[in-house]
Amino acid sequence: QVQLVESGGESVQAGVSLRLSCAASGDTSSSACMGWFRQAPGKGREGVAVIVSDGTTTYADSVKGRFTISKDNAKNTLYLQMNSLKPEDTAMYYCAAAIWWGVCRGDTSMIREGHVGYWGQGTQVTVSS
Repeated sequence: QVQLVESGGESVQAGVSLRLSCAASGDTSSSACMGWFRQAPGKGREGVAVIVSDGTTTYADSVKGRFTISKDNAKNTLYLQMNSLKPEDTAMYYCAAAIWWGVCRGDTSMIREGHVGYWGQGTQVTVSS
C-alpha cells in the first residue's frame, strides 16, 4: 500500500507560479513511475506529467515548457513546479503512483485511470484571469 498526500494548491492570478508537493509513504517501491494528473469540472482526468525512476520525464503538450516534474527520493516527495499559470490550468490536481510500466514512458494522453495503482486525494488549483 502507498499513501499519497498532495499539498500546495491555491487560488492565484494568471501568470504566477505554484509548486505542488506529494508526500509518499508506505511501500514506496511502487514509486518507479509516478506522475501528476488533473481533472477540470465536467472533464475527465488527464495526465499532466510523469517521471520514471531513471529521471526520464514526459509532459502533456498543454504544459510543456511551463511545468516541471521532479522527485526527491530522500524525502519520498514528488513535486510539480507550475509556471506561467493560465485559467485553463484550473483543476483538481492528483498525485499518482505505480503507473503501469507499459504506458509510463509514452504520451501522457494514453494513460488511463486504470493504469494507476494509487491516487492521492487531490489539491485544488484555481487560476483567474
